[in-house]
Amino acid sequence: MPSVVGLLEQHELAARRRVDGLREEAERIQAELATAEQEWLEWTIARERVGAVLSVPGGSPADVVVTDLPGGAGTEGEVQTSPPVAAKAKSQVPVWREGLAWTALSADYQRILAALADRVRLGQGPLTCQEMAAAFGMDVVPARVEALRSKSKRLVARGWLAEPAPGRFTLARGVSGPGGGS
Repeated sequence: MPSVVGLLEQHELAARRRVDGLREEAERIQAELATAEQEWLEWTIARERVGAVLSVPGGSPADVVVTDLPGGAGTEGEVQTSPPVAAKAKSQVPVWREGLAWTALSADYQRILAALADRVRLGQGPLTCQEMAAAFGMDVVPARVEALRSKSKRLVARGWLAEPAPGRFTLARGVSGPGGGS
């Protein structure tokens, strides 16, 4: 009859083998995920570039800005040439580092940061995505809320925001007002 210690060692060895096998599988899946994310990013960039090229008749999209001049000086959608402006892909969020300005982000991300900066400035707590949608004047419907949640989670992952409680967002430590990243 096997001893109790011997049985425990057998179970421990079986558990260790299972953990090692799962770890190897997780590493394989993680590598596959990284490859798939890179492919998805390349296709997203290609789609955005094609869209930009097709949306501007004749000329380079980097040389054209669509304006709506105040006071009736222009018409809505009038195309004027101007110095090239660096384009920001909507899904590109750089990792936050001290000194990185909010202008590195697209307007949607800047709007989220501005709303949360106002909350911090007023000494109020974190915001939920539903509260953000209402504050932005959006319809508080699942599609809008989930879009904000996706953007907020991306900002958390890149260090711009913190999520002190599930679904509640605030500025990350060190991130301050729109003038700069520190």
